[in-house]
Amino acid sequence: MTQNTARLATAESDDAEFGPLLSRASILIVDDEPGIRNFLMRTIGPRVKSIDEAADVKAASAMLDARHYDVVILDNVMPGKNGVDWLAEQRAIGFFSDAILMTAYADLETAIQALRAGAVDFVLKPFRSNQILNAIARCLDRRKLQRENYVLRHELMAASEHILLRDRMIGHSAIIVQLREMIARVAPLPTSVLICGESGTGKEVTARSIHTLSDRAGKSFVPVNCAAIPQEMIEAELFGHVKGAFTGAQGARDGLFMHAQGGTLFLDEIGELPMATQSKLLRALEERKVRPVGSEREASVDLRFIFATNADLEQRMAEGRFRPDLFYRINVMRIDMPPLRDRGEDVIELAELFISKLSSQIGMPPVPLTDAVRREFLAYSWPGNVRELRNLVERSLILGQFPKTLSDQPAPKLTHGETLEDIERRHILDVLEAVGGNRSEAARVLGVSRKTIERKLAAWGS
Repeated sequence: MTQNTARLATAESDDAEFGPLLSRASILIVDDEPGIRNFLMRTIGPRVKSIDEAADVKAASAMLDARHYDVVILDNVMPGKNGVDWLAEQRAIGFFSDAILMTAYADLETAIQALRAGAVDFVLKPFRSNQILNAIARCLDRRKLQRENYVLRHELMAASEHILLRDRMIGHSAIIVQLREMIARVAPLPTSVLICGESGTGKEVTARSIHTLSDRAGKSFVPVNCAAIPQEMIEAELFGHVKGAFTGAQGARDGLFMHAQGGTLFLDEIGELPMATQSKLLRALEERKVRPVGSEREASVDLRFIFATNADLEQRMAEGRFRPDLFYRINVMRIDMPPLRDRGEDVIELAELFISKLSSQIGMPPVPLTDAVRREFLAYSWPGNVRELRNLVERSLILGQFPKTLSDQPAPKLTHGETLEDIERRHILDVLEAVGGNRSEAARVLGVSRKTIERKLAAWGS
């Protein structure tokens, strides 16, 4: 048996016994006894991606400053400072790993102190090799489940509007065929992507398609609507925070950057980020490190970044509302999304999909697309794009018929001297008037959050 064959057989055996995460893990061993360190290096080293050792907590602190470890295996009794005290200190300044405490004393007090300090497992000395390997595997599985659960909850809240089109670029028009070709070329590359287009044109669908076709497809896709997060909370949401970083921060929490580790972070409505957060984002993009709120230490991140906007970022730069250095950093590969009015027969294909899916989802019978309705759909300009089409189909299913004409819902037209902001303001106010001032219903019709409506009305003094 060759050396490579033996290594492959060992890896397959470890995957079966300890799980597939072990071979991709990075480990730090902290112990003042050379014999224990040597035993752990020989036992764990061949089975993981990388492993380092430190003879004391001072050296360990420097290593944590320099790089990220998935698991830290820590002796409790060491000269100068015990493991529990050191771990508690590290949690206060930013500790982004899971910790396994090694101890020769199985008393309840030590166990309680270890858990309070943030250890997630501990092993008793002396221990066998499979005990420590199982402890590492438990830590890795626990962290993976935590991130998957958090991302799933976040995604269910953030992507409910896109549930019918997720990972699918519907249509056969020439412009959509070209878009698919562009996605296929961009997806395998590590390059950041900026997706531009009107609201409702499918920017998140495109982002998901890029992720699905990339080498990160097996990892998390984390969508973030930058406009939907209160400005005072956005840094903590993105970068995380340590315990006590601000009022109400009763415990440390990883941010969305950390939850997207290894996968793709999709920052929608990037133009809505506050200037201070833009500066922090630029640093994260350039150095691939983030500093949680209140932390003294940065955490390394491995991410694919995709950005989206329906705003004119060049105009925002001119107005001093968007950093030029951030714009040039994210505007490497740009994809412009076509509005629905330029996609021809795609509107019929999308309408048929929405009828089929929504009718079963809301428990209403399908409504036929007559020739007259098809002509109306093809002639209409769809200012709200795919999102407006979806909402129209849903309303029509509830009412049992499509409207005879869409001409009473004209697209906002530009008059002399009006800006895009003026059109947006007029359109939102018109929708509010049409729904009797019901802000929740207006938000649903427009395909935005109620907070967005309230924020814009406050800005307009309405």
